[in-house]
Amino acid sequence: MRIAVLAAPDSWYARDLQRAAGDRCEVSIAAFSEMKASIPRSGAIQISSGECNLSACEAILVRTMPPGSLEQVVFRMDCLARYEAAGGIAINPTRAVEAAVDKFLTSAKLQSAGLLTPRTIVCQSFEAGMQAFEELGGDVVVKPLFGSEGRGLIRLQDSNLALRAFKMLAQLNAVLYVQEFIPHEGEDWRLLVLGEQVFGMRRRNPHDWRTNVSRGASTAPLEVTPELRDLALRAAAAVQAPIAGVDLLPARDGQLYVLEVNAVPGWKALARTLDVDIARHVIDFTAAAIRSRD
Repeated sequence: MRIAVLAAPDSWYARDLQRAAGDRCEVSIAAFSEMKASIPRSGAIQISSGECNLSACEAILVRTMPPGSLEQVVFRMDCLARYEAAGGIAINPTRAVEAAVDKFLTSAKLQSAGLLTPRTIVCQSFEAGMQAFEELGGDVVVKPLFGSEGRGLIRLQDSNLALRAFKMLAQLNAVLYVQEFIPHEGEDWRLLVLGEQVFGMRRRNPHDWRTNVSRGASTAPLEVTPELRDLALRAAAAVQAPIAGVDLLPARDGQLYVLEVNAVPGWKALARTLDVDIARHVIDFTAAAIRSRD
């Protein structure tokens, strides 16, 4: 059984997956930046990355989505989609990666699925940004449309600072993703969906409104109740991701908001917090998907 992991060469997650796979299957590390497609006059298209023949692998695990030009990103997604069309298993599938990497599309799909999400306005000019700032109560979080781990998040509570921020982003041709700030107690919940399994942990940061572990948040196990499990599965299904990191925010008013769905979720802190070999579960899930296809 051959599995390719699309990841950076020094990726901790790729190494963790190789460790978890052991002798059960061959796990190769490949890079999006080295992807190549060969279209013959007849026969199957061949997709490769460096020395790795992706078309010969039974499954591809997507562990990164590196930045690139629009052409590069579209080509990479096209390669992944062609691999799937030829019968390969991509985890997560192309459609899930494309949806979850885009915060606007994710929020729209979550809202359409009937899940509670913060009010959000997405626009392209600083004038529209200022209107959004006022409409959302003058206390907002501005997020990059693409990004994770809390990078690039800005909380704006002052109209003058908001104007400066929106003008700067508009000059960079950025899309303004403006979301109402939800008052909370400095804690959110990360649920990792792995097929029908759901693992959970609390993340708490008393010194920062952002509760990402990469920003110093502490973690603790979270009991996954039937209600939380159902919520996580619905959120993952909204973007069609069999493996997903679902971020929930318990607000001060007692409401539980679905903030984001990550189609390339990390598990380093979760595995340590729960003392569970998540990588082994990922390999088991992938192997089961391959067997069910065969």
